[in-house]
Amino acid sequence: MAELLDGKAIAKVLKEEIKQEVATWKEKGINPKLAVILVGDDPASVVYAKSKQKVSESLGIDFELFILPADSPESEVLTLIDSLNTNPEVHGIMIELPLPKHISKERVMAAVRPDKDVDGVHPINRGYILSGEEGLFPATPQSCIEILLRSGVKIAGKHVVIVGRGETVGKPLVFLILKHNATVTICHSRTPDLGAFTRQADIVIAAVGKAKLVKKGMVKPGAIVVDAGINEIPGGICGDVDFEEVKEVASLISPVPGGVGSLTTALVMKNVLKGISLQQKEGN
Repeated sequence: MAELLDGKAIAKVLKEEIKQEVATWKEKGINPKLAVILVGDDPASVVYAKSKQKVSESLGIDFELFILPADSPESEVLTLIDSLNTNPEVHGIMIELPLPKHISKERVMAAVRPDKDVDGVHPINRGYILSGEEGLFPATPQSCIEILLRSGVKIAGKHVVIVGRGETVGKPLVFLILKHNATVTICHSRTPDLGAFTRQADIVIAAVGKAKLVKKGMVKPGAIVVDAGINEIPGGICGDVDFEEVKEVASLISPVPGGVGSLTTALVMKNVLKGISLQQKEGN
């Protein structure tokens, strides 16, 4: 029976570390601040924005939410981003998705200054992931690595099979986990005989967005399983891994909820603080 990779417990420790780092910046006269832009009133986005506000404030990070009407022209959103880019008191900028259909997500994301892009989606930050340079990287792939390292798992030399090639988790995760000297195989929805690959893995990371896709027979005994999926099912949410089945063969497994997702907001806040360091190197 697998032991749990306890995201909630790790998030608690992370948040204490962040509080201490925030206090250190404040001693230097810098008040870390996150600005979030929400266009329209998509109910889920409003909930996400409010939850980020709650976490920010609990960690001592200033938070400002800008809500624009759903019919705002794209130029208005870009003007607001520009003003936040040049405001030295704002250290992180986040755009809540989805944006209304008439606004180009690509143009808006690319307008955010790379060293304030706490979602890690700017093309320059994506390039830094590939080149191994320091930048701001997406929180969910970082959570997958953090939950392993802080649970005492040594990634170096392990065969990691990533299921999913999405822009937000799968692709960035390949390069972030390569930095830890893993051997990486990437599979996806069109991989024939997925189990043939996952059964070879020391570590399986599922991030494909298909409820309970990874079954017991697809995991070798003693493997470590990280579930980065989140799917709505009748009666709640579940991951991409059939938790009840797979926990019988894995040595360690992350639950959904209470696993990877528990760390993501804390790691966004960590990006705000990393952004301050990057901005200071740039001299602004």
